[in-house]
Amino acid sequence: MKTQTQLTVRYAETDQMGIVHHSNYAIWFEAGRTDFLKNTGVSYAEVEARGVMMPLYELTCRYISPAKYEDEITVITRLKALSRVRIILSYEVVNRKTNTLLAAGETAQAFTDRALKPLNAERAIPEIYAMIKANGGNSDGN
Repeated sequence: MKTQTQLTVRYAETDQMGIVHHSNYAIWFEAGRTDFLKNTGVSYAEVEARGVMMPLYELTCRYISPAKYEDEITVITRLKALSRVRIILSYEVVNRKTNTLLAAGETAQAFTDRALKPLNAERAIPEIYAMIKANGGNSDGN
């Protein structure tokens, strides 16, 4: 499964050169991640209400072509790997008008309790874990 999050570059997201500042890609990845979870049938709020946190422990981004003010972009989000202790998502940021790939990256998040101690999501939130696995498609088996 992949989700597509539609955004328009805001003026506040650009730097003095009129190019989107690199820090905004992490925010766009978060928007994509939130939409991805919603499309699997669960929300971050629901996961957290069950006592499971998903702290980000790794983010990579490769900048390919600049995004600019008022560009219409799509953040395409896919599940790369899912295990009982982590989830890894991949992202592509694409200019909708030109179909140009602007950036690509990944995020890795752990499943933890509120004290940020790792936990087994398959045991802690079995129905949610099953929905993510069923809608995401693949697993790395850990």
